[in-house]
Amino acid sequence: MRTIFEGMKPEALLHPTPAGLFCPIGRFHVDPVRPVERALITHGHSDHARAGHGKVLATRQTLDIMRIRYGEDFCGSEQAVEFGERVEVNGVTVCFHPAGHVLGSAQILIQKDGLRINVSGDYKRDTDPTCASFEPVACDVFITEATFGLPVFHHPDPKGEIGKLLTSLKQFPERSHMIGAYALGKAQRVIRLIRDCGYHEPIYIHGALARLCDYYREQGIELGDIRPATLEKKDPDAFKGAVVVGPPSAFQDRWARRFNEPLIAFASGWMMVRQRAKQGGVELPLVISDHCDWPELLETIKEVGPSEVWVTHGREEALVRWCELQGIPARPLHLVGYEDEGD
Repeated sequence: MRTIFEGMKPEALLHPTPAGLFCPIGRFHVDPVRPVERALITHGHSDHARAGHGKVLATRQTLDIMRIRYGEDFCGSEQAVEFGERVEVNGVTVCFHPAGHVLGSAQILIQKDGLRINVSGDYKRDTDPTCASFEPVACDVFITEATFGLPVFHHPDPKGEIGKLLTSLKQFPERSHMIGAYALGKAQRVIRLIRDCGYHEPIYIHGALARLCDYYREQGIELGDIRPATLEKKDPDAFKGAVVVGPPSAFQDRWARRFNEPLIAFASGWMMVRQRAKQGGVELPLVISDHCDWPELLETIKEVGPSEVWVTHGREEALVRWCELQGIPARPLHLVGYEDEGD
């Protein structure tokens, strides 16, 4: 654990505001929930990356993803930063490190007068070939998410979950297997997991996933034979026994019902909660998360060794309590406007 602060208090360098985390010295926000003059963005999910900011600093991949999602004029001006590159923003040093959440996702280390605050954004510790792996960063204050911040959450091996899908394909060869997966990160990860588990048949995707899947492939991430999930001549038999990936919202409309005896699956950490699967009409829940589970959150805090922990969106209180029991001062930030789009 790093030493307790001497000199500048952390709140003087970074503190929550209605717009999001704000650095008054550097005059910038991190992942602001409303348009601001200068924004540092951790990753491209819409609850963290919004359009309309004056200046945006982010990794090249996050900037590209924002452009794909929001159009060419998503911000006034942009600046790309490499992982490990130190950038001065109005006298404050910032450095981006991989977060392992989705392509381009970063933790943002904010430094001034020896004080180091790390905004981890959303992150996961699982190995994932579709994005750079999380790097532990020593800091004085560690700002962590707590999406799955309850002891009940222990995520299984993702390849084991894909094994359930492959088994179902053999058991129900006449049914179209429809996998709900969020458009950025989860869809590409699921496709890659299916490939890595030995499935090499064409995988069909909803049109909403096409541009992002194309971008992942442009970035050197192999996804195999991907084809549009369009029903030519309204022939559902064309997708008999096929794997079809689409955004969860598409499975609530007529699009999904056009397929051959559709078997609905959903890839999310929330599929651990049976009631969620049941309410969503999910026949095959796949517990695949792009966030840390409870043990991974605890191990990360131990590994980073901060003097203080601030907990953002999610199940904040349980993680704050655990930190206090370990002798680590901690507090919830109660930030609003952040959802679970990436899971």
